[in-house]
Amino acid sequence: MKFSCNTKELSVACNNVKSAVSTKGTIPTIEGILIECDANKVSLVGYDFEFGINTILDVEMDEPGAIVINAKVLCDIIGKLADETVMIETNGTSVSIISGASHYTITGIDANDYPELPSVNNGTTISFDQDIIYSMVSQTLFAVADSESGMPVYTGLKFHIKDGEFTLIGVDGFRLAIRKEHIDYSGDEIEFIVPKKTIRELIKIFDGKDENKLNINVGKRHIIFEIGNYSIISRLLEGEFIDYRTAIQNTIKTTVLINTIDAISCIQRTLPVIENNQRNPIRCLFDADEMRVSTVSSLGRFVDYTHANTSGARVEIGFNSKFMLDALNAVDTDEVKFEIAEPTSPVQIKPINGDNFLFLVLPMRMRNEN
Repeated sequence: MKFSCNTKELSVACNNVKSAVSTKGTIPTIEGILIECDANKVSLVGYDFEFGINTILDVEMDEPGAIVINAKVLCDIIGKLADETVMIETNGTSVSIISGASHYTITGIDANDYPELPSVNNGTTISFDQDIIYSMVSQTLFAVADSESGMPVYTGLKFHIKDGEFTLIGVDGFRLAIRKEHIDYSGDEIEFIVPKKTIRELIKIFDGKDENKLNINVGKRHIIFEIGNYSIISRLLEGEFIDYRTAIQNTIKTTVLINTIDAISCIQRTLPVIENNQRNPIRCLFDADEMRVSTVSSLGRFVDYTHANTSGARVEIGFNSKFMLDALNAVDTDEVKFEIAEPTSPVQIKPINGDNFLFLVLPMRMRNEN
């Protein structure tokens, strides 16, 4: 194999693909990036048996071929090259990387040892605008669980598409986020759950070019995302996901209209005296024309308030400050509505007009501050 290409383009591609490379250190082959060159194109693949990224670059090819190179070594080398062009040439498993006066010789791995990526046959294909997906993910991914200490299925983002309505749902047992959009889709209802890692890597690859739609092909066990010259394949999570519709309270006793930035700023001012979010809840009192926020810990005590329009019953409720801030920071409107059924029920955070997002945050038990 022998080809040359733009150094910067290769470096960006290598670092994106590296995200899918195994870091467990058990199988040297999947710690590497598979490089395949043919017809003036080079394909780069990273795959850890659960998640894979493939991208294709235009190159000047002298000889086709394939090799696997350790991802860390390859990315480190390409990232440090000063010349705008790099040439990669193989002789067996010996790899030469030449750029300007720099000349590396490293050892690769036979490409025949690299695992084959899974495929999706007879799947459902749907196309989305980048900006819509980015907005929806930004407003739901914060609520997806980070670890499998609870329910493994909650470490993924649920996609639900029915009758032209596209819904994303994230939940971790303490908060829930729902985001809806109408799309041009008239096929059968589909539901699937994509791991959080896959979604994070997907949005890193978004290029902001409107002409590059995000296309998905979803099967029973795997999903393929395609955007520009990138293809991401991931396993889907299996398990019983919460029926998010049953978590929504219909009997509301208190409604609060508040400026989003004012609410965020007021809660952020509690942070210097909070030792631990799990042990030191913030106390929010909604009454008349204000939201009063307070907290107490061994570090000190804090009290502040901001203007709010409260209707219905006066209510005092405790929250994990991080969970509440995560939800408020995901709001994309100047004002927001809190709906509260009881001090022991989740607060529902909604836009004042419309229903394109809904965040639920569970309350925390408060101790007597006296």
